[in-house]
Amino acid sequence: MPSGKILVAQGGGPTAVINQSLVGVVLESRRFQHVTRVYGALHGVRGIVNEEFVDLTQETSHNLELVAATPSSALGSTRDKPDIAYCQQIFEVLRAHEIEHFFYIGGNDSSDTVRIVSEEAHKAGYPLRCIHIPKTIDNDLVGSDHTPGFPSAARFVAQAFAGANLDNAALPGVYVGVVMGRHAGFLTAASALGKKFPDDGPHLIYLPERVFVLEKFLADVKATYEKYGRCVIAVSEGIHDASGEPIASLLAKQVGNEVERDAHGNVQLSGTGALADLLCDEIKAKLGIKRVRGDTFGYLQRSFIGCVSDVDQREAREVGEKAVQFAMWGDRDGSVAIKRTGFYSVDYELLPLSDVAGKTRTMEDEFISASGTDVTDAFRLYLRPLLGSKMPDAWRLRVVKVTKILKHL
Repeated sequence: MPSGKILVAQGGGPTAVINQSLVGVVLESRRFQHVTRVYGALHGVRGIVNEEFVDLTQETSHNLELVAATPSSALGSTRDKPDIAYCQQIFEVLRAHEIEHFFYIGGNDSSDTVRIVSEEAHKAGYPLRCIHIPKTIDNDLVGSDHTPGFPSAARFVAQAFAGANLDNAALPGVYVGVVMGRHAGFLTAASALGKKFPDDGPHLIYLPERVFVLEKFLADVKATYEKYGRCVIAVSEGIHDASGEPIASLLAKQVGNEVERDAHGNVQLSGTGALADLLCDEIKAKLGIKRVRGDTFGYLQRSFIGCVSDVDQREAREVGEKAVQFAMWGDRDGSVAIKRTGFYSVDYELLPLSDVAGKTRTMEDEFISASGTDVTDAFRLYLRPLLGSKMPDAWRLRVVKVTKILKHL
């Protein structure tokens, strides 16, 4: 007899809407009569191997709705990157608890985990349905028009740069804002949606899809500063030179500093202000501009409360609901994908796990300007509907100058 047990977990970096997907799974699952229990694993796959489960069947619908509207991962997350042996442990725990539906909300690594667990269940002849539910602020999952979590983070980035531009216009100088994105520049590119007037910043946008040349960067900054008397710059943390070496690492070596590395040996790009500081130092030293400031958005953009796209909330809920429907009514495992239809609506498909797992999407060439330091109108049209309703706007005084009396000579 089927057990009717379901397990849902959250992995990777939190987002402003990941709990919408979680609640979508729980509430949709409870609509099916044969579902007896909906479990949640604490801290992702680590919680599965440690058998740290909570019974979400007993949670009230009202509280679930409150949690859905709250950013970050309600179940907790993990950065564990499971190999085959780790996934075999996951499968053994699922089988021991007679769990027959596994939903994992996450990005690239999470989709690969779901793929391996699915394969292990198939080898063992165990009836386990495995569904990957998309989530990442980087927007780098292949097969989807966009990924839940990205629109809300993009909304934050656009508004943050709109504010930085206003500040910079009041007290002119050079401002450098570093945005998350190791391989994909979607989030950094979102800074362009904060512009209203032609001379608004960001005036320059640097993405990991293009090779970063320090000398060209300094020339761009100099030309922009001379044109506008100021310069606002959006930089992806993943910018690199022609050899692929991160600029953060390259500049750090030039000043004799060591860069931090994560558990996987990658240069630590998030959570440090190194790149912003190093670029600011280069501008000051090479261009002689005194007022130069830098910020690293870091984790602020992931789960910023009160700056959430209503479109993102709705779609994050729906991918959770559709995951359950695909699992209950379908005959295959897979990854839920968002497909754009018209302007603006979406539909949902279930893609084979092998089409998504371990793959990375980067910004399409049609979204990046020929100069490599701006986005195209195609990108603006792509992103604007995702940012949701009630985007704030910035206005200016109409400057009608009064004729000078004392200083006219």
